Amino acid sequence: MPVARFPLVSLLASALVLAGAAPGQLRAQQANPLVRVLLLETDKLTLAAPQQPLVLRAGSQRWSLAPLEPVVLQLADGSLVLERAAGVERLPAVRELWLEPAAQSAGPPLDLQPSPQEGADFQLQQRGYRGRLQVLVGSSALQAVNHVPLEAYLPSVVASEMPASWPQAALRAQAVAARTYALRQRKPAAAFDLSATVSSQVYKGVEAETPSTRQAVISTRGQVLMFGLGLANTVFHSSAGGRTENSGDLWSQQLPYLVSVPDFDQHSPVHAWQLRLEPEQLQKAFGEIGGFQRIDVLATTGSGRVRQARVTGPSGTLVLTGAQLRSRLDLKSTLVRFEVVAPELASLPPSLPALPPLPPQLLPSKSSDPEAQAPGQVPLPVQVPPPSLLAIGRGYGHGVGMSQWGAHGLAQRGQSYDQILRHYYRGTELRPYGTP
Repeated sequence: MPVARFPLVSLLASALVLAGAAPGQLRAQQANPLVRVLLLETDKLTLAAPQQPLVLRAGSQRWSLAPLEPVVLQLADGSLVLERAAGVERLPAVRELWLEPAAQSAGPPLDLQPSPQEGADFQLQQRGYRGRLQVLVGSSALQAVNHVPLEAYLPSVVASEMPASWPQAALRAQAVAARTYALRQRKPAAAFDLSATVSSQVYKGVEAETPSTRQAVISTRGQVLMFGLGLANTVFHSSAGGRTENSGDLWSQQLPYLVSVPDFDQHSPVHAWQLRLEPEQLQKAFGEIGGFQRIDVLATTGSGRVRQARVTGPSGTLVLTGAQLRSRLDLKSTLVRFEVVAPELASLPPSLPALPPLPPQLLPSKSSDPEAQAPGQVPLPVQVPPPSLLAIGRGYGHGVGMSQWGAHGLAQRGQSYDQILRHYYRGTELRPYGTP
């Protein structure tokens, strides 16, 4: 007998109805779910309550924090140490702490939407954030995870990923892409959904928000990009260098909406760039083969990005993917070619003394072989320094999906945010989140 299958949103709504939640609250929670963002992973955290008193709790233990009172959490000898003005406590058995308003400390958080005028709910390392803070205590590190409503998270992401002075069309395109990406990355079984760095999307807290990025989020509230019945994978990057890349040319899967399209980033400061790599950098990058002698590009993608390259050094060769080569050389993109820069040779190393001039009878005549050595002349050893490498490239980032500088260029041409999104994510549809 087949098992009946119900959408996850419907099951969640049914559970909340049984728990006594009002229909309006259900709709708000479905359209504005919490996301969990890894802010920091370290052995020492500094926390504070910037405006209102907060509660730090671990199981049945509670500590009240007055506004601006700093608290330091630190791992020491396998246990957690809490330092504050009132004293120092060692908490050996704690594996999880919460920092939150006192009204929420008794149970799970409500899906509250702070107004744009409100400040941060808590501070971590002197930076303010909305929502609640969860601290996961591991054997060697503390993980600080921000639980924050999606729509309160996005104004900071938009401002952290794109200049807030850019046209609203570009900012709104970024807001929709960031919202869709965040929802697609939710992982209920994992400790967090996203990180606050470029490995997911950049999130710098309340201080990064601006009126223009809040407007971009509010004006697109709840809107996502769908492909068929699922959320699109709305990856983005800074600048494509003239043309974006097919996802299948760089990654394991070719998605039908992530195809190569013309970019409009000609005005980008990273549309074209050069990077000179000195021998010391190359020695560090290719240490296992003794440094660098030459690079041969073995395969490229349709747009010209390096797919595979062979690096030859004094002690052997390496075959690397374009992404590996970019990482080792810290390149802006894999849309790059290389030129070897020959070293300039000095006539004598500065550490060797100059020889006295030869007597006239021992000087070679003008018609003599220039390679012949005069009697008694000893050739000096000259050590040839290793070459440098000049990387000549275009664009910044992986090149798949929306180019942020391209979105800026299209906005300047009068394109709307939905037109920008349709250009970079072909065949997707703009819909309110949660609609069929």
